[in-house]
Amino acid sequence: MREEEIERLRGVVRDCVSKHLYSSAIFFADKVAAITSDPADIYMQAQALYLGRHYRRAFHLLNASQIVLRDLRFRYLAAKCLEELKEWDQCLLMLGDAKVDEHGNITDTRECNSMYLDKDGEDREINILSAICFLRGKAYEALENRAQARLWYKAAIKADPLCYEALECLIENHMLTCDEERTLLSCLQFGPEDGWLSSFYSCLIKKYDKENVVEAKFRELEQSGPNTKLSDKSVLCTLKANTDLLACKAEYYHQCGEYQKCFELTSELLEKDPFHLKCTLVHLAAAMELGHSNELYLMACNLVKDYPQKALSWFAVGCYYYCIKKYDQARRYFSKATSLDGTFASAWIGYGNAYAAQEEGDQAMSAYRTAARLFPGYHLPTLYIGMEYMRTHSFKLAEQFFMQAKSICPSDPLVYNELGVVAYHMKEYKKAVRWFEKTLAHIPSSLSEMWESTVINLAHALRKLKRYNEAIAYYERALALSTRSLSTYAGLAYTYHLQNNYTAAITYYHKALWSKPDDQFCTEMLTLALADESRRGIDPIVESRSGGLFI
Repeated sequence: MREEEIERLRGVVRDCVSKHLYSSAIFFADKVAAITSDPADIYMQAQALYLGRHYRRAFHLLNASQIVLRDLRFRYLAAKCLEELKEWDQCLLMLGDAKVDEHGNITDTRECNSMYLDKDGEDREINILSAICFLRGKAYEALENRAQARLWYKAAIKADPLCYEALECLIENHMLTCDEERTLLSCLQFGPEDGWLSSFYSCLIKKYDKENVVEAKFRELEQSGPNTKLSDKSVLCTLKANTDLLACKAEYYHQCGEYQKCFELTSELLEKDPFHLKCTLVHLAAAMELGHSNELYLMACNLVKDYPQKALSWFAVGCYYYCIKKYDQARRYFSKATSLDGTFASAWIGYGNAYAAQEEGDQAMSAYRTAARLFPGYHLPTLYIGMEYMRTHSFKLAEQFFMQAKSICPSDPLVYNELGVVAYHMKEYKKAVRWFEKTLAHIPSSLSEMWESTVINLAHALRKLKRYNEAIAYYERALALSTRSLSTYAGLAYTYHLQNNYTAAITYYHKALWSKPDDQFCTEMLTLALADESRRGIDPIVESRSGGLFI
């Protein structure tokens, strides 16, 4: 057979693969390999077998070829077959011996000297060493050696920043702390044309920076894209409407507590791309916070219908039941989600929260501890463990876990808030003030109603330290966020009472009682304030009426 006829058959194989006609591709690739015995044609046949899900046959073909030990592509494809067969130890053996240090740098470089035959290679490839490192990471993760998996994922993204899957595993499985994520991104070697990718990756990691910093990152990406010619400003090719980027922005809004803003953005995105799973997860979280049970019900029904084997679908069902306070059912479906995907962090947290909602502390702790073990870079499990200890008044233990959460994610304001609460309970009011002030300093965006309790807690702590004027200022700041809080009015009234400003105290006791007429503390303190005012020679009945005018 002439060379041009063989080349035509190779083209037929490639075309069959592109049209997903895998049986045809296998048939013609087998004939080409039999005629030529060329390693590249044997690889093409193995590739067709792999794509046609004939993993055992593809592995046998590659393994029978002596070149498998010398060509990295052969070895990698053979290992991919073993991955599909779930033979993880054999997969690692096929990939060969290699060592990596604690920073994800490969210390054994013998593989770099192996052949790499690629007849049909493109100009810009993902480094084969990066792909091999990533597969090693997957194998170690499947074998539950997450420490080694983390190192090999880091090695993969360092070997080639275009290996997005490695970064995705590190971020989605919470394998790195906030600082480790930033450090890893800072040491990646991006090409001159990949500046946009560096910015995009920085938007994928945890986003607890100040609003202007994060918004600047998004603006930079929205104004440029992978195909934008910097010399030609008229070329309009940006990432402004990119779904992945907007999903990152929605995630940022959720982290800031801007749940309505987040929900509106994810709703818009899901109209454009109803099957974007990352956006779906953020949408479910925002709907949960806003109490949109109808939306959760519809989402859960659609996900279970379209993706019955995905953990996300059953997580959505759990969210619906949690939202309507049916915690037993919620637990059942969160548990199903974790059984389908043991690395689904949100499902583990939901599982623990469903137990905690019914004050079943031991089971909640078990779920949180499992999450803390599985996701060493995720601070929420340790934060929730601390909250459980605080609920049982084990304040010292709670503080230890809050400090551990702080070491994992030193920029989450919620951690500082909980440290302030535990310090307040331990009557360490100066320390409580410091933690609450740090909370407000770390809030990424402007203060919203979500942070009203922090402002009130800071005012309470200042009142305990007899810094009354500062306390009053923070109570008034809390009122600017919400006028529905009994605690704010009661605290403000009591602070004025302690300053002997009985008129203002009576006014705010009345406002507090308007919010909750049967509150015992405010009722008793109003009586005392009226008595104190009457001793100054003012008719208490008149004062009571004047106080009533302010309600």
